Amino acid sequence: MRSYLDHASTSPTRPSAVTALTAWFTAQPPAADPARLHHEGLVARVALEEAREQTAALLGARPREVVFTSGATESIAMATYGALGRDPARRHVVLSAVEHSAVRDWAARGEATEVGVDRFGRVDPDELLGAVRSDTALVHLQWVNHEVGTIQPVDEVVTACRERGVLVHVDAAQAVGRVPVDLSASGADLVSVSGHKFGAPPGTGVLLVRRGLRLPPLLVGGDQERARRAGMENVPALVGLGAAAAELASTVDHEIDRVTGLGDRVRAWVDAEADLSVLGDPQHRSGHLVCVGIEGIEPQPVLLGLDQHGVAVHSGSSCSSEALEPSPVLEAMGADASHSLRISLGWSSTDADVDRLLEVLPGVLDGLRAMRRDPA
Repeated sequence: MRSYLDHASTSPTRPSAVTALTAWFTAQPPAADPARLHHEGLVARVALEEAREQTAALLGARPREVVFTSGATESIAMATYGALGRDPARRHVVLSAVEHSAVRDWAARGEATEVGVDRFGRVDPDELLGAVRSDTALVHLQWVNHEVGTIQPVDEVVTACRERGVLVHVDAAQAVGRVPVDLSASGADLVSVSGHKFGAPPGTGVLLVRRGLRLPPLLVGGDQERARRAGMENVPALVGLGAAAAELASTVDHEIDRVTGLGDRVRAWVDAEADLSVLGDPQHRSGHLVCVGIEGIEPQPVLLGLDQHGVAVHSGSSCSSEALEPSPVLEAMGADASHSLRISLGWSSTDADVDRLLEVLPGVLDGLRAMRRDPA
């Protein structure tokens, strides 16, 4: 048996999603283009719109606000491109220094102001809002940080930006299923969501576009998704997304409590260790993610040692290279950017997984410390 504790990268696909996807591929009549008027096309359209309703219900949104995408990376690109394309005179964006690379790389394509964070990875709303200018088109702010789990002050920033007439994009990839989410209540203009982070099939995602907001599309060539994203929808995978969303909507409170309890066990163990520390905000945080500072030990041998004992975790960003380069998030926090482990839990995590981690991790660390003291 193995213990998979890398849910911040991706969660295993839920059985409900696998069942829905498999049923779609084996159904009669066969799959068809949901834009067609024949029977097969109408069957596909009904399935697609049901998935849209299921997803909207989970997110606290209207179905018409849901634009299906291939994942949060595409949703972020759509949000940024669309916001910058609304007014040629407004080409400036504001973002925090701990945003995901998908946000930072798009911001780097234009004029951007990056705002720092405190030692817990949390942005000061006043500082973020102070960077807004008359030509600012968009403010980016993630809901939950992807490396340390810090929750950002989304509601406060959205309210203030609305008063200033500036659009806000919220990256909610790490938030859905991990913290209570009601995206309509948040008032955000644009929200990106990744399906595979909460157990939907890979290659599925959502961009929520606030009702009444019009954006130029990133992908052109067709009128799919109400002319907001061209190309035939990936109906089978999106049916799986809808099934996963429906399951999560009925279990989300229980899942959050259960996963937070598992994370608390890991945090309590780390707090008792002299050379380890929990990084991130001790109060404003998601319970599913524990970022551990490992003083004086390179993360690569720790990852390999844990893997040999059947435990899968990660170090640094969810989208960092195999070289495990220093984390820009930890650098922005003023923490050691090269020596950390990221342990992340999800819907399939169990007490047995945490038991295995806490059983084998001390031995892996002790062995590496002994090698450091006596390299011969």
